[in-house]
Formats: sequence, C-alpha cells, structure tokens
Amino acid sequence: MTGTLRVIDSGVTEGRLNIALGQALIEQHRAGKIPDTLRFLRFPPTALIGRHQALSQEVDLEYCRKNRVATARRMTGGGAIYLDPGQLGWELLVRRSRLGGKDLTDAARAICEAAAAGLRQLGVDARFRPRNDIEVNGRKLGGTGGFFDGDTLFFQGTVLVDLDPKLMVSALKVPRAKLEKRELDSAEQRVVTLKELLAERCPEMDKIQSALVEGFKTGLGVAVETAELDRDTRTLAGQLYDEEIGGDEFVNEIEHPGDEAGVLAGEHTGPGGTVRTYLRLQGPGQSRIASALITGDFFVTPPRVIYDLEGALRGLPLAQLSGTLACFFQKANIEVLSVQKEDFLKSLRAAVDAGGAA
Repeated sequence: MTGTLRVIDSGVTEGRLNIALGQALIEQHRAGKIPDTLRFLRFPPTALIGRHQALSQEVDLEYCRKNRVATARRMTGGGAIYLDPGQLGWELLVRRSRLGGKDLTDAARAICEAAAAGLRQLGVDARFRPRNDIEVNGRKLGGTGGFFDGDTLFFQGTVLVDLDPKLMVSALKVPRAKLEKRELDSAEQRVVTLKELLAERCPEMDKIQSALVEGFKTGLGVAVETAELDRDTRTLAGQLYDEEIGGDEFVNEIEHPGDEAGVLAGEHTGPGGTVRTYLRLQGPGQSRIASALITGDFFVTPPRVIYDLEGALRGLPLAQLSGTLACFFQKANIEVLSVQKEDFLKSLRAAVDAGGAA
C-alpha cells in the first residue's frame, strides 16, 4: 500500500452518533470525497452489538437501563462488546486497489499485524490471532472486523486500555460456548487490558494512538498527516443519525422470535463464529420455507448479503435447500472473514431437523 493516511480523532462521542460517523466516512470515501483515513474514537458506556445480532440475545437490557449503559448497533459484523471512555477504538478506510488485490482475510491479517506491531512499541507482546483478535499471551487485548463496500475497505478495531471486566460481563450475555472453546471459566479470563499488563507504566491515550499510527505507517507503507474531521462528513453523519442509525428501530431491528409458536430454531458454532437460524415452514407436510431469519456474530462482506440470503430462502422447497445455498454463494460474490457457506447450511439444517421436516 502507498499514499498518505489522514489521521483524525473524534474523541468521546455518543455511541449511535459514533456509528453514524463511521458510516458517513464510508460513504464519503466511496464517493472519492475524502482520502484514506484512520479515525480514533471513544465511547461513553455502551453495549455495542454486531450488524447481524439480535439485541436482547446479546445484551442484558435491564442492567443497561439501570446503569445508564447505552446500546448501539455496528455496521460491521462480529460479536457484542462493551466500551467506555477507558477503551480506544480505531477505524481504517482505505482503497481496495491500494491493498494489492488482497481479499478480506489477507487484508485483515495485514492490518491487524500492523496494529499489533504498533502496540508492541508500548512494551506488550501483542500478536495477531486469526480470525480477528489481537492478543497478549492468549488473552484478548482487542478485537477487529470490517468489510468491503465497493472499492472502500472499512476496518475497525479496539484496544482495551483500562476496563473493569465485571462491567463487561454484567452488560453482555457472553455465550458459554465462546468460553468453553478456549477452556475458560469466565469472560474475565479471556480479556486483558494495557493497565493490567503495564500497571503504572500504562501510557495515556495519545501515546497509544501514536504507537498505532507508527504501526500502520510502517506496516502498511504509508505516510501520515494529522487533520480534523471535515464538516461535510459531520453533516452527513447527522443526517444518517436522524434518519436511521440513531433510532431504536435500527438498534432493535433484528430480534429473535424466542419460543414463538411455529418458529424452528437451529444453531451452528464453528471456528469462525455462531450462525443462528429461525424458520417458519408452510405448505403440505411443512415442506417449504415461509420465512427465514439469520443472526450471529459472523463477518461477511457485503453485510447486506444476509438479507439477500433470507430473501432467497423465502418460499423455497426444503428439498432444494443445499443446491440453492451453493448457487447463492457462488453468484453473490461473497467474501468472509469467519464463517463459510457450510456453516449457514448446518444452521439451516439444524432448524429444519428441529421441526422433524424432511
């Protein structure tokens, strides 16, 4: 990668507006109105769910209401996270053409290795762990994820600087399967902060940001220049916030049906994440899919492809499930950072089997 990377810092910003700012940067970058950009961002106490997750399944809403923890939905996939002013977020927007034709997996590796190299300058042994984590001695110091939108790669990450893990565990419903996969007893064991690692040597936020900038500068081979967030992007972010991202309807738009009558639920957890499927069947012998809802902590690009998949399943005879799914993935030009088409099929089959259908 070559060129210059604009570096901006939007400070602590309300959670949903932070997401709107990220989406505004995507649209401005895709339109060629802004250069490649690295944004640093921070949140007030916020439970932040992934693009394809069901809010109440991932977040303890009662705890959040009582303790003034806000909720927001990311534009990227992945799992739910808890953020507050003690954590540092970063977002990278670069031209796909500048990445030398890398697919999403290769781009994620290059970016995460650059970020980890920057953090090592602070005196911690940060390493990239596929699919999308930055770890120190097997404990998660930060997560990442992203997608392509046209020629724009939007990739974001976090650095846990000074976090009380009990707050995270209280605000989120951490799936037991995630802990068992790593042979952990609690979510607190899974994460680590710079404060825990460095104690009184833990640097201030500006020093952490500088280390990350150096990591990206060297690892991605770019020059950097510091700038302010431009007025046009702020204006667009305000519009996106007012029209969609700031509203409860957007944050609540995916909701699992629970034990609702007539709904079949299936789940498959693989190395890349969990896919949950909810089906309604219809027709003679319940042999046709009336509707489908697919949720989970997976990454796919473009993110909207999940809605296209749900549409492709509507009205489909169960006997055509495998062939239709294979054809869909072949034609949809999908890139994945985590799950594969087989994971979706296994989740769908689990839902079908739950109803005893053929």
